Amino acid sequence: MKAIESEALVVRTTAYGEADVITTLLTETHGKLAGILRGGRRSKRRAPGALEPFHTVHVSLEDRGGELVTLREARVVHVRSGITGSLAALEAAGLALRWLRHLSPPRHPEPAAWATTLALLDALDGCPAEPRTRLAVSALRLLADVGYGLDLARCVACGRPCPERRPAYVDASRGGLVCQSCGGARFILSPSTRRLALDAQQGHDVAFAREEAEQVLAMVDGAMAAHGDFETRT
Repeated sequence: MKAIESEALVVRTTAYGEADVITTLLTETHGKLAGILRGGRRSKRRAPGALEPFHTVHVSLEDRGGELVTLREARVVHVRSGITGSLAALEAAGLALRWLRHLSPPRHPEPAAWATTLALLDALDGCPAEPRTRLAVSALRLLADVGYGLDLARCVACGRPCPERRPAYVDASRGGLVCQSCGGARFILSPSTRRLALDAQQGHDVAFAREEAEQVLAMVDGAMAAHGDFETRT
């Protein structure tokens, strides 16, 4: 048996049997883990309020090498009540955690995705005026963090650079731009949005307009869904 102590985010909880709870955790040190909290629906002593999403929690786990680890204790170490008080922030944060639940491999730490997600949740906790524009910037980085970053500079088929002032055809399942000579794609990214997206991928702080943010989120969600095998929601 191995004892695990780590900070974590709760990305899903499911009732199991008459009294237990199965929780999916994104841990800082061991990646995504599925844990069982015995009697969690009857007693809150070992996880008082700690199974709510969006807050950072510290978990104590027992790993016996099976599919499930045992959750012994969980406590909140960073509360983000600003997210739960805003419907728009709640939806943005929920979409980010959904992506992570589907795209994070089990038992494999993702330090870059962990850092990007915490920064996003902290920003959403501050109740920004447009949560989805903030999500759009983080979404591009998250996609790269989990190994599926989009090439928005050149065609993924032939390598030809995309002219700066032309709309770009994007096939998220193929990993980025596809020029017309290589068949193009149905999703079209405007020149201004592509420039901002490239800056965001390079780590710069950018300010998407609302329509630009929605373009980016549709593109990223399509890529996430293609690699994670789930239905898009944007």
